[in-house]
Formats: sequence, C-alpha cells, structure tokens
Amino acid sequence: MKSRARILVVDDNPTNLKLVGYLLRLDGHEVVNALDASEALAAMERRSPDLVLLDLQLPDSDGLTLARHLKSDTRFGRVPIVAVTARAMKGDRDLALAAGCDGYVAKPIDTNVFLEVVGQFLGRRAAGGDNA
Repeated sequence: MKSRARILVVDDNPTNLKLVGYLLRLDGHEVVNALDASEALAAMERRSPDLVLLDLQLPDSDGLTLARHLKSDTRFGRVPIVAVTARAMKGDRDLALAAGCDGYVAKPIDTNVFLEVVGQFLGRRAAGGDNA
C-alpha cells in the first residue's frame, strides 16, 4: 500500500488546481493548494510538504524564482520540486532544472505520465535519496 504524501500544488489557474488535486487525491495523497508564490511560501512555513508541483508562470513571482528560493532555504532545500507548466519551448526544461526543479512535466498533462513522475519523486524521498 502506498504511503500518503503531502503535496503542495502551486498554480494560479483554479481549473489546473482542481484537476491536479483530483488526480493526487485519487492516488491517495493529501493536497495543499497555493495560487501564487506568497501562498506557497506560507504553506511551506506551516508544514513542509513531501513534494512541490510548481507552475512556472505565477502572478506575483515566477516559478523559477520560487524554485531558486526554496532550494536555497535550508528548511526546504531537500523537498523535491517538479515544474508542471505550459512553458514547453526548447530550453524551458533546462531553465527549470537550472533553477532547482528536480523534474519537469509539460501541460497539458498526460495523467499516466504525471502520476508516474509524482510516484518517482515520492519514492526517491521515501528511500531517503537525493541522488537526482
């Protein structure tokens, strides 16, 4: 049986939050939503999640800046971040990884691939590995 993970989903689009949240809850996870970087940081302060799913286009601060901030903070640096974004031009994946994201999923999401990627990062964390 899978262990229940706490996943922070950061996206300014309520429809995306609803879809991703539905998939994650169906897979047995606890979901915390944030509409922007400020809400994401507040959620992280309250209780660090097991995984962050991060849209790169946010209204108050872009996701790349938020990823860099989280990775530089000793409290959150070990939490895996997966960019989930419509930014799918050549080089966008590399930009996300360079900013500190551990993975990348392009929108529109393929539900099977999405849950597989989530499972990989949760499995890595459960195994105690940061060997990305």
